[in-house]
Amino acid sequence: MTGRSVVVERRIAAGQRRVWQALTDLEGMDRVLSGVSKVEILTDGAFDVGTRWRETRRMFGKDATEEMWVTASEPPERYVVEAESRGTRYVSEFLLRADGPSATTVSMTFSAEAPGGVMGLLTKILGGLGARAVRRAIAKDLDDVASSVEGRDG
Repeated sequence: MTGRSVVVERRIAAGQRRVWQALTDLEGMDRVLSGVSKVEILTDGAFDVGTRWRETRRMFGKDATEEMWVTASEPPERYVVEAESRGTRYVSEFLLRADGPSATTVSMTFSAEAPGGVMGLLTKILGGLGARAVRRAIAKDLDDVASSVEGRDG
């Protein structure tokens, strides 16, 4: 497998559990994240390993819908979401580190892996301009989460 990744970190002025709730609230995701226009939850129950949903967001000027699923969940510190599209596997890992009772640092790592020499799509997505666009999109998502939780009682 050949892959690339982008890492974005953001300190949020809210407690770890409140940030976790905002990041894992699939029903409210389209209201919190400005880049997400629609979420269709495909499984019942609380956010945990096996939870699946379809997420529609605007990337590179186009609406794209991807099915995503949780492959690791360690509340309120870490979770991993995966998706697959056109032979490329995407992995998003969220780490939430408590910085005292009223601040949390979120580190999000987005990786794309393609089998063998299939680097065309990866280069477009995570090479040069693509990596900057992905980094901006992740930073915007984390800014949106911060705006939704900062200054609010959990």
